[in-house]
Amino acid sequence: MNNSEAEKTALQMKKLKEDMLPKKFSLSGKIWVGVLSLIFVTGLYYYFFRQLREGLIITSMRDYVSWGIYISNFVFFVAISLVGSLISAILKLSNAHWQTPLTRIAEVIAVAGITFAGIIIIVDMGRPERFWHLFVYGRIQSPIIWDVIVITTYLVVSMLLLYIPMIPDIAICRDATPAENKWLKKFYTFLAIGWQGTKEQYKIIENSVKILAVVVIPLAFSIHTVTSWLFATTARPGWDSTNLGAYFISGAFVVGAASVICAMYILREHYKLEKYITLKHFDYMGRLLVLLLLLYLYFNINEYFVPGFKMKKVDADHLNELLTGSYAPLFWSVQIIGMIIPLIVMLFNSGRKPLVMFVLGVMVVVGAWFKRFLIVIPTMMHPYLPMQDVPVEYTHYFPTWPEWSITAASLAGVLLVITFFVRYFPIIPIWETAKEHGIHPEEIK
Repeated sequence: MNNSEAEKTALQMKKLKEDMLPKKFSLSGKIWVGVLSLIFVTGLYYYFFRQLREGLIITSMRDYVSWGIYISNFVFFVAISLVGSLISAILKLSNAHWQTPLTRIAEVIAVAGITFAGIIIIVDMGRPERFWHLFVYGRIQSPIIWDVIVITTYLVVSMLLLYIPMIPDIAICRDATPAENKWLKKFYTFLAIGWQGTKEQYKIIENSVKILAVVVIPLAFSIHTVTSWLFATTARPGWDSTNLGAYFISGAFVVGAASVICAMYILREHYKLEKYITLKHFDYMGRLLVLLLLLYLYFNINEYFVPGFKMKKVDADHLNELLTGSYAPLFWSVQIIGMIIPLIVMLFNSGRKPLVMFVLGVMVVVGAWFKRFLIVIPTMMHPYLPMQDVPVEYTHYFPTWPEWSITAASLAGVLLVITFFVRYFPIIPIWETAKEHGIHPEEIK
């Protein structure tokens, strides 16, 4: 390489680092962190000082509805965690190179989601100090044990899929951090694990990512299938379906893709990343989301049409409650606002512009959360063998303020993890972007 080429490469790398290296919080960022922290601390108070002391009696869960908003929130977190395998694994293995700026966004959403999925399960336990009994006394015949195993495994693999490709960028952060900022310098040095940027090290990274991308796909499908089995193996109307596994997976792909779109827009606008998260990325993600919404619509039709055609007594009660009863406004809002409208709008080119996509993404994500609420709660209200002469509070369910607060805290926790990640790590892979710009690995400094 001659001097002019070396200078051009150095300028390219300097520009990439200026654009992508993490930056301190602005005033709006500090306000964002403050609001999320307040929500999180409030939820911690209600959990540690109310629920742990008084028990689950502070919730609205009773003998009928033993799975409430906590479990619907768990299913939501499990769903958004699938985005890591969708963007980082499936698109990577299919050589869809346009996904490069989106991989780390997807991976950190996946890790944050699956982490809080595990936490919210512990929150839902009446005796969380006995959680370790699952590992000591658990029986492999139980779907709950399958879920614990696959969630733990998926969390480990997702963290590796996030961390290993990030090592070269952590080394760039290490070298760019001033010596006077000692704790941050040590932090990056520790995580960089002696990275020197040799050709052999890059080869190890690339091979490791390929292996993890292959491993994470069946794991991702397993976690959503096993979660659906927790419902399908329970004798309840609305859950007694062989369609539930595919239904959960298709819905998870939808909410995962929508959450990435929302994150793309916020990061693009706040950090001025228009050169890296381009209109093309929104267009491609819009097309992908349309495909996923069509697939999800197909499984929704299957989920409701078959029991609706047979109309067995208990299934009929459940469906009538959803379609025309007390849950009908929420049910139809979820279908129309969270699925049909975004699907129709994104069929047109003008519907795949950044701001429009962000609004539609928010609609899909919010609709997906309430969809998980509808999967859990109405079904619990219609058991095959109803109890007789139960107290009136058993026959309906609406979350108490402590439940809402703890649930909001878990959602705030996911957003805080993503926010602090963006503060200290490059959210767009620097070395992979440099490679796409024709810079050889050994020139990435």
